[in-house]
Amino acid sequence: MPIEVERLSGGTATLDDEKLAELRTTFHGSLLTREDDGYDEVRAVQNALIDRRPALVMRCSGAADVIDAVDLAREHGLLAAVRGGGHSVAGHSVRDRGLLIDLSGMRGVWVDPGSRTVRVQGGATWGDVDRETQVFGLVVAGGIVSTTGVAGLTLGGGIGWLHRKYGLSCDNLRAAEIVTADGRLLRASESENADLFWGLRGGGGNFGVVTAFEFTAHPLGPVVMCAVPMYADDFGEVFRAWRDWADTVPDEVTTRAMFWTAPEDPHMPPQVHGRQLLITGAVYAGPPEEGEEVLRPVRHLGTPLADPSGPMPYRMFQSAFDFFFAKGALASYWKSLFLKELTGRAVDLIVGGGLARTTPQSMVHVPLLGGAVSRVGPHDTAFGDRDARCMLSVDGNWVDHHGAADHVAWVRRTIGRAEELSTGGTYLNFDGEEPAKTPELVSAAFGENLRRLTELKGRYDPRNLFRLNANIPPA
Repeated sequence: MPIEVERLSGGTATLDDEKLAELRTTFHGSLLTREDDGYDEVRAVQNALIDRRPALVMRCSGAADVIDAVDLAREHGLLAAVRGGGHSVAGHSVRDRGLLIDLSGMRGVWVDPGSRTVRVQGGATWGDVDRETQVFGLVVAGGIVSTTGVAGLTLGGGIGWLHRKYGLSCDNLRAAEIVTADGRLLRASESENADLFWGLRGGGGNFGVVTAFEFTAHPLGPVVMCAVPMYADDFGEVFRAWRDWADTVPDEVTTRAMFWTAPEDPHMPPQVHGRQLLITGAVYAGPPEEGEEVLRPVRHLGTPLADPSGPMPYRMFQSAFDFFFAKGALASYWKSLFLKELTGRAVDLIVGGGLARTTPQSMVHVPLLGGAVSRVGPHDTAFGDRDARCMLSVDGNWVDHHGAADHVAWVRRTIGRAEELSTGGTYLNFDGEEPAKTPELVSAAFGENLRRLTELKGRYDPRNLFRLNANIPPA
């Protein structure tokens, strides 16, 4: 049965039975249309607010399949989305009536402990990476939950639980293999296609489909010291005490403060069920016995209602909040910005916003930056803002779609009040807007690097085939 696929230029292109039969003959992965079993399961992404129905899903099994999918999109002028882990809060990973190039089946991870090199396919999650690297007592700096896709996080920067010690995920990228808009499979590194390599480290999915990443791994684990004290009162005093302590910590400490309401879930201590909390989480990237001493103060900023802190396997900590981010469970709209300093005014705004959340599932969280992140030059990678002291992320999450407008308004209002205190930068991995509708976001994210990125886009994707992302129009 012929299918109609949205075109880049508007309107639709028809893929007739003959073309579909040809694709099914040469394509090693599976092709799914709306009529096929499993289609609804495959099209689902992390954010339950995103309910889109692509015309054709190409489930790639390897780089050759990705080349076929990109060739199809280019030759027919199709609007194509690319999905790795499917965690894009803005919904970049799927498009109504479009083509979906799906890498979620490409999850292989290979570790060379001698050279501390980790090769990762483009559809892998950080949980996949952690499972293989921890066999050798190694880690790659990833995100904050294990279900996040490696590709999206890395291409957008990569703030996580180890960034102060080992930098952003993109800072640990050694090389990448990418299918560009003309259907070529290229290797990008410091010595091969170095301009493209620069753009992949923070420039998003603008330049092609990355089929494999090569990372530098670092020794850590399997056990690390983690702090997760949960405070239920004196929020302002505790947050200020966390800020003052965070000013003193070494690079081995990555920490964040988070306002949240604990669900009634067996993963959480019973005494915090249903309670509004300020969690001052921290990880020590070093020997657990050292970390226990260094992290002790963050556990005594007040009187915690619960404190499940202690040494634990790194993999366990990385997945500790996965239960809350079950695929398709929450509708989400997030916004973020970078803060120059946590001034008294900033603290008041953050605490006020954290206590005014419109749903128990929503969060206000503040990761401490600095450390290794700030020691990379501002133009050494495409990632835009290296000087911020911390990030403010306001994450609206809800289950009842009837109140969506109120929750979105709370996110915008809270971020709007903090804009006067920001560096002017934003973290696009934590933003629910479509940059096509708000182009100022791209400028805020990339700053002075944007001009070079537009020139790079013009060389590798002059027709803007890869536009369903934090899009950088070609020069």
